[in-house]
Amino acid sequence: MKRIALVVGLLWSIGMSMTAALAAEGVSYEKAADMLYQVMSANREVYTRVVVQRLSVDEEILVASEHFEDDAGLPLPSQMFRFVAEAVLDNTENFSYSLLSLHPINKKNGPATDLERQGLEHVADNPGENFYGQEELGGERYFSAVYPDYAVVEACVQCHNNHKDSPRRDLSVGEVMGGVVIRFPMD
Repeated sequence: MKRIALVVGLLWSIGMSMTAALAAEGVSYEKAADMLYQVMSANREVYTRVVVQRLSVDEEILVASEHFEDDAGLPLPSQMFRFVAEAVLDNTENFSYSLLSLHPINKKNGPATDLERQGLEHVADNPGENFYGQEELGGERYFSAVYPDYAVVEACVQCHNNHKDSPRRDLSVGEVMGGVVIRFPMD
C-alpha cells in the first residue's frame, strides 16, 4: 500500500506543476500526456496485479467489489483510477483524465465527445497505438490523448465478463478494454 500511496502522491505533484514546467521547457502536449500516461498506467497495473489479483483471485483473502465499503473489500481498479483522477481534478486545472470504454459497465464511463469515441475506436482497432487530437469543449480548446487500457490480469477479465451489467462478456487477458483519456487546456 505504501507503494501505491507513493505513486498517487507522485501523480498529484506532477499535475500541480507539470504543465507550466513543461511549457517553459518546450515539451509538447503529446509528450506531456505520454509521460502522465506512463505513471497512470504503472499505478493502475501495480494496484491490479499486486493488490487485486493477489488478494481477491490468487489468495481469495478479500473480495474486490464495486460495493467495497459494504463488502469490506477492495475498490475495483477502475474505482481507484477514478478516485485518483477526482483528487487530481480537485487540486489542479492543468490537466484532467478519465477511464472510458466503448462497452462500459457503468454507462457514465462511455464516450461523451466525438474525439473520445474516435480515440476509443482507434485504440481498440490498433492495439499499442495512441490517439491524439484537439477538441473544443465549453468554448475552450483542449489537447486530448487516448491510450489503450488493457485487461492485465485474470481479475480484470473475471470482473468484466461476469458483471450483471456488462455489455461484453468475452474479454481475454491482454485485450483492450477501453482507454485512458488525458486532456490539457490549450488556451
